[in-house]
Amino acid sequence: MKYISAEEAVLLVKSGDHIHWPCVSGAPEHLIEALVHRANCENGERRAENGEPLRDVTISHFYTEGYADYTLPKYNGIFHLDSFFVGGNVREATQSGRADYIPCSLSETPRMIKCGAVRCDVVFLMVSEPDEEGYVSLGTSVDYMPEAIERARCVIAQVNKYVPYTYGDSRIHISKITAFVRYDKPLNEAAPLPLNETDIAIGRLCAELIPDGATLQTGIGNIPTAVLSQLGKHRNLGIHSEMFSDSVIPLVEKGVINGSCKRTDPGKLVAMFLKGSQKLYDFVDHNTDVLMKDVGYTNNPAVIASNPKVVAINSAIQIDLTGQVCSDSIGPRIFSGSGGQLDFILGATYSDGGIPIIAMPSITAKGISKIVPTLTLGSGVVTPRTLVQWVVTEQGAVNLYGLNLQQRAKALISIAHPSARDQLLSSIVKG
Repeated sequence: MKYISAEEAVLLVKSGDHIHWPCVSGAPEHLIEALVHRANCENGERRAENGEPLRDVTISHFYTEGYADYTLPKYNGIFHLDSFFVGGNVREATQSGRADYIPCSLSETPRMIKCGAVRCDVVFLMVSEPDEEGYVSLGTSVDYMPEAIERARCVIAQVNKYVPYTYGDSRIHISKITAFVRYDKPLNEAAPLPLNETDIAIGRLCAELIPDGATLQTGIGNIPTAVLSQLGKHRNLGIHSEMFSDSVIPLVEKGVINGSCKRTDPGKLVAMFLKGSQKLYDFVDHNTDVLMKDVGYTNNPAVIASNPKVVAINSAIQIDLTGQVCSDSIGPRIFSGSGGQLDFILGATYSDGGIPIIAMPSITAKGISKIVPTLTLGSGVVTPRTLVQWVVTEQGAVNLYGLNLQQRAKALISIAHPSARDQLLSSIVKG
């Protein structure tokens, strides 16, 4: 391994290239900053050492946080973001039209790369130090990187001693990497937010639906944390999820989560990325009970369904009275993305004893009902009403499976916020 500077490494990027990098704490910010700095230099301070200034570079990734200057207006024509999931750091750029969004279930992203529907010329990575066999680890974020690495012309890796060494699809041999940059910096952390009464109520209702021996999928946010906090008396739970956070650690330490009932990867905690604190990164480091897998595996509905009693807990922006779930947009404005919601709803639906759950507060922070007569005009349906079963708010839990439209509407109204129920009832009468 021969190290070069980040400034030298990003000179390998050419105009017209399509670049991919991992999500959340796995995003190699040192390389990203160097790429943006190169554009700054070419625009004002000096020209590129490898010819013409950069133009028309497309960037793609999942959910990221923090540094995203490549979406600033001054880089129009240089960088363009086509993300698979819209985080808060790129939301304004996406909604204003400077960036764009590729609608998809995340399980499809490796296939998009493999078939060429989405190009991949360059991959930026942040990896651990190599082991004695010459493998580095992607640590906290595997995403669709294994397929991207196979397709890319050039793979640039930031080697960071703070990246935990994880197993599964996260191990990459150094022979797959074109250039190495050394830059050590602690990973970005995400401390759990305090739970409010609504979170706790939703967590308790969801926990009551979870049987012993279940395999869990939970996402980002307070509701998954609240659910896990209520599971201390459960037995023999497993994890097969898009991600997990610090909240699983106490349950593993108590033996509540042991994966003993899983048919696929028994005894293992399976995820595609991690989001949490240094405690989580220390927990997964060289932990053979944790498998970090490619999203084409973690989010494959058939793989998910192969485990019994899969409980998938996902959230929503709105649900209409027929059960249609919008979770990626506010009207026509993209707010986040489809993510893995449909992947895991399908997986739980076809799991033996599986329970798909949509869990959300009944109203927004502004007091607007999230259960509505019809979705806001322009909203996207992420989970169709044909697949929605359990819906949970702090007001209660209802199962829509097998109900007709009138029954569904009445069930959903029963768990709507009391301030919205009269208006929702009147919409049925008018209908």
